[in-house]
Amino acid sequence: MLNERIEEGIIIATFENGKTNSITMEMLRTLRGIVKRADEDASIRGIILTGAGRTFSGGFDLPMFLGFKDVPEVVAFILEEDEILTELFECHKPVIAAINGHAVAGGLIFAMAADYRIVKNHPKISLGMSEIKLGLPLSFAQAEVMRFGYDSDKKFRDLMYFARMLDINGAREYGLVDEIVEDADLIPRAKAVIAQWIDNPGRAFIKLKQSLRKPTADRIRKLIAEENWQDSLKCFFDKDVRASLEFVMSMM
Repeated sequence: MLNERIEEGIIIATFENGKTNSITMEMLRTLRGIVKRADEDASIRGIILTGAGRTFSGGFDLPMFLGFKDVPEVVAFILEEDEILTELFECHKPVIAAINGHAVAGGLIFAMAADYRIVKNHPKISLGMSEIKLGLPLSFAQAEVMRFGYDSDKKFRDLMYFARMLDINGAREYGLVDEIVEDADLIPRAKAVIAQWIDNPGRAFIKLKQSLRKPTADRIRKLIAEENWQDSLKCFFDKDVRASLEFVMSMM
């Protein structure tokens, strides 16, 4: 589930689903409602995304992936997931990822949709993308969100093609996170950034963010509408891909 509470006008949304806080469609739909509330309710100052326990999120729920019956079912999932991801990316209010533990695959993608990423200071935390090892591509929205703000396509290439897993210092050097803070400071620092950004006359942040992110969001929606991407989703039913998903699931 995606738990939510409000503190100081800020919605704190917490991934909570087993040891890895895997992301289900139910959680995504809850997230969509949270973003809608932040957009429409003037009393909401921002959103903090974080995880329960020792993990931010290990990615999408693998039993959900293995449960797809056919390509149209995968297409329906990707269409809804991509729209929710894009809505989070465009949220009018500041969105801060307070990364309390491992952020991998889909978990990292949703962290990258945030405006700012703060990670807990812990030597065992890993951040990275494992899709290529599983045999899965990124959707248009996932790829554009991951690439957004990078200073080079080379970094995006290396992260995706080599399936690099980075520690917190490597993640900061690579641009995946903006700050490293102690555990006790994680949520307070996220709140402070939101306050610094939104509590200005006329909430100028909202227009600034729109001008920065709308071109990317428009491109995402244009690609989804005009390109032929559905055929690539046949990979979900490839025997080697399914074997890799089953193996990873057995290790959890």
